[in-house]
Amino acid sequence: MTIRATDGPSTAGSADPGQVPAAPDRRQWTRWRWLRHEWTGAVVGGLLLAVVLTWPTMRHPASTVPGDLGDPTLQAWQLAWAGHALLNHPLGLWDSNTFYPETYTFAYSDTLLGYAPMGALGSGFEAALVRYNVMYVLVHALAFVGAYALVRQLGAGRWGGAVAGVAWAYAPWRLAHAGHLNILSSGGIALSLAMLARGHGWSLRHGYRPERRRPGWALAGWIVAAWQVTLGFGIGLPLVYFLLAAVLVAAAGYGWSWWRRTERVPFGRRLLLADLAGGLVFGAVTLLLGLVYLRVVDLNPQAVRTLDWTQSFSPPLIGFVTAPADSWLWGEPHAAAREQLSWPPEMALLPGMALIGMAMAGLFVSVYPVRRRVALGLGVLGTVLLGLGSTLGGDGDPGYLTLSRHLPGWDALRTPGRMMHWTSLLLAVLAAGLVTAFAESARPSPTRRWTRVLVPAALLVPLALVAVEGVNRTPHPVAPRPPAAMRVAEEPILLLPIGGTNDLHYMLWTTDGFPRVANGLAGFEPVTLARTRAAAASFPDPGSVAYLRGIGVRSVVALPDRAAGTPWDGIAARPVDGLGITREELDGVLVYHL
Repeated sequence: MTIRATDGPSTAGSADPGQVPAAPDRRQWTRWRWLRHEWTGAVVGGLLLAVVLTWPTMRHPASTVPGDLGDPTLQAWQLAWAGHALLNHPLGLWDSNTFYPETYTFAYSDTLLGYAPMGALGSGFEAALVRYNVMYVLVHALAFVGAYALVRQLGAGRWGGAVAGVAWAYAPWRLAHAGHLNILSSGGIALSLAMLARGHGWSLRHGYRPERRRPGWALAGWIVAAWQVTLGFGIGLPLVYFLLAAVLVAAAGYGWSWWRRTERVPFGRRLLLADLAGGLVFGAVTLLLGLVYLRVVDLNPQAVRTLDWTQSFSPPLIGFVTAPADSWLWGEPHAAAREQLSWPPEMALLPGMALIGMAMAGLFVSVYPVRRRVALGLGVLGTVLLGLGSTLGGDGDPGYLTLSRHLPGWDALRTPGRMMHWTSLLLAVLAAGLVTAFAESARPSPTRRWTRVLVPAALLVPLALVAVEGVNRTPHPVAPRPPAAMRVAEEPILLLPIGGTNDLHYMLWTTDGFPRVANGLAGFEPVTLARTRAAAASFPDPGSVAYLRGIGVRSVVALPDRAAGTPWDGIAARPVDGLGITREELDGVLVYHL
């Protein structure tokens, strides 16, 4: 048969029968191979799973928030303020529009600063809610991807990675923090550890393999760790100390081999430079943020938290096997156990019954070497003991309170139960080793077709168990909308009544234009706000008007429907004659022009 050349490309249906069909363009195939890549599947699967397991968060993202109407409204404002400041006046980031006329007010609590680029998208009240809800879903997806990447790097298989990712991202204890985006934002912890382990060519299963060193991944790991710290020291500070300890241990081991003149493990100049550069970025970010918070303490000595806070939030041992009320599977069965906890939101710390069982089995059956399994088990034990806080041994010293007394910044971490981040991550690593061992020993047989269905079905069981334990029944209340009176009031504004969740709602309302307001709520009360609260209790009268004018307030917005039981109950009936101010009413809201 003769092979004939053609003058140009042929079209489908008209090819010469004697012509050899052209081979597919390999470059075009390579271009789309990423769609079938493992990490594409992990990311897409993580996103879809996050939408499902956080449902109904995305049902009404422009009007509701998950959890309650307290901290979520504060954090929606934090995201919006960070983005607003990034676009408009980055040098004024720390002096937010709240707590007027105080300074460094954005650092009165964990700032979620690392989400500032997301905060720059959109503007206004509804955008703030949508942004918050999207981030709520994304932090769960990132936690899944981070844990998946970590256990894959440590030597587990894909099934093990999926189980670990779901178990860590959707652990029952996290449901108690549905209103704490800063606590849920832990994905960077696992992801940074995965990148650092990959960059240094290390895994639990195979140990150190110099040929697998990747300096670029090491640098990326340090940068991600720095980004994690920008989300807040509440869970970022333990990561700082963990990485510091890891560096010291590694340096000591290398120095010991040099001193004994034994065969030194190769490290490499490029990897050393990557670690130095990355460590410098990580250290600089941590130091700069730390200086800001120290400045806040200098200006507000009352912000210092004593160890009494830690003792108040220290859980009993039963808390580690007790689920929060928002758990669909365990919420009602564990109601009696929660009654034994003085503060269930911070003491219901169940990482998952299925996860505990698989992790315990993983101590005996795993793809990891025995000594490393033992190390993981000791890590679980150590983090649980720290998580007990002051209930360990009666006073927590030695223990969590020891760290509070001697490690800089640790005394501000008032909730020992948040060590569960590390406990559940170590449990997930152990469980991944077990699942991987099972998956590798039960591979489908090419000669027995039924095993191709049975083996994947069996591997779905542990994945389904940890997923079911993560199903929520979290409430999603409707966020109150800002009154139209906010648009006609001249800033700086004081909103009445002052105090409690009212101030959190006011902060969220200011996302429409970010007018300066004297209101705000944080873990402590600044001096000016305390004075304003006392002076404004009798508003409107000559003394309160003079005080507010003295600090620069130009308008007072009073909401009578929120004033019941407060000093401002019946404020609409108080006269303004002779005070030199004017009052107008808009949709039941009073606006006083000073």
